[in-house]
Amino acid sequence: MVDKDRIKGSAEQAKGKVKEWVGKATGDKKTETKGKADQVGGKVRNAVGGLKDAVRGK
Repeated sequence: MVDKDRIKGSAEQAKGKVKEWVGKATGDKKTETKGKADQVGGKVRNAVGGLKDAVRGK
């Protein structure tokens, strides 16, 4: 079983990528920056989930 943090982290990364793309397409720097931040947050959450899996021996 994969840790829920990994799933949520991947979803957050995807959402951030979409926000970044929309921000670039519309010229909205604020949305683009939020998208990049969401991606970083998703990567961190995914890494935490990976560590949890490693501790469980998966």
